[in-house]
Amino acid sequence: MEIVFPRCCGLDVHKETVVACLRLQVPGEEVHKEIRTFSTMTDELLVLYDWLYAHGVTHVAMESTGVYWKPIFNLLESQFEVLLVNAAHIKAVPGRKTDVKDCEWIADLLAHGLLRGSFIPPVPIRDLRDLTRLRKSLIEDRTRVINRLQKLLEAANIKLASVVTDVMGASARAMLSALLEGVIEPEALADLARGRLRQKLPELRRALEGRFRSHHRFLLEQLLSHIDFLDESIARISEEVVQQIVPFQRQVELLCTIPGISRKTAEVLISEIGTDMKRFPTAANLASWAGMCPGNHESAGKRYSGRTRKGNSWLRRALLEAAWAAARSKNCYLFSQYSRLVARRGKKKAAIAVAHSLLVIAYHVLKNQTPYRDLGVDFLDKLNLQRLQRYHVRRLENLGLKVTIEPLQEAA
Repeated sequence: MEIVFPRCCGLDVHKETVVACLRLQVPGEEVHKEIRTFSTMTDELLVLYDWLYAHGVTHVAMESTGVYWKPIFNLLESQFEVLLVNAAHIKAVPGRKTDVKDCEWIADLLAHGLLRGSFIPPVPIRDLRDLTRLRKSLIEDRTRVINRLQKLLEAANIKLASVVTDVMGASARAMLSALLEGVIEPEALADLARGRLRQKLPELRRALEGRFRSHHRFLLEQLLSHIDFLDESIARISEEVVQQIVPFQRQVELLCTIPGISRKTAEVLISEIGTDMKRFPTAANLASWAGMCPGNHESAGKRYSGRTRKGNSWLRRALLEAAWAAARSKNCYLFSQYSRLVARRGKKKAAIAVAHSLLVIAYHVLKNQTPYRDLGVDFLDKLNLQRLQRYHVRRLENLGLKVTIEPLQEAA
């Protein structure tokens, strides 16, 4: 096979060591391989950097092993073309597996141009991605703590969640603070309700009559302090995101023109896929990378399960949240798409289809740097106008009615 990269290196990365296979091939000469093992400490990685630079290496490839590839990638990306490769794509023939054989196999594949690097965004996008992912994790932690708080109230015979929609709302939080201060009378607690919740005072008095002991008070204090800490952390991270997203403010505003996409969702989209769409030749490539398109499984002329494969889970969750919001936005194309699919495919598959459409729309919005222009809620009907007419005429005739269709202009 043709040699694409005559001076390259394959790395087998572990937590404490990295085994490197330097592969050099000069025309007319045999392949020269040199294998060395380095520590993953920074000083040893700098030695690896100098060793590769001294031999004129142009391309380096390594497997995506958890987070252990990151320190190596950070040091080598400035000088070399570094390919981070999915480990499932470069599995060697089973048997005789060693670290040395692994790095040799990676080097051979790289030299022949058989490896395809994963998408690694530039440093500003990677920093933004760290913030948005941490914020999402803290929000999930906050939800878990709130659920634990609800279980505590149930254990204390306080049925607040049965009357109040949000146990962390202003009224409910005032009642919980009063419980911490020693107020246990249902009438006094229910009187702290605000706004429309005061219409439920009788139900609140019944729900707040429990068996709240000092043990429950101690646990409630710990849970509320944890929630306050998480709220403060989430707010600080959101402020940092706002500061780091400033260079991409234009792209955020463009993405916010898409139904269902809020500012936070736009921040997640930019942190996960970046703003330069040249990395993805088409919207279909982006959807495949994100795992938001049907799978391809066909054998012997039969098509099997088309379930979506595992892709970017952070991006997937953000798109699904936006899809549910878009499905509730009236008078837009995405609403009509969801309505047509939900009846025959179910809510979850319809939401996946809308999320796929959102990703395709975001791709074109970022690529063309233009705001979203909605196709209209009747776009799908106009595509099959005659078929839709025949369907409704047939339904009316089945009900025993005679139907005559006239264009609206002539009827007027």
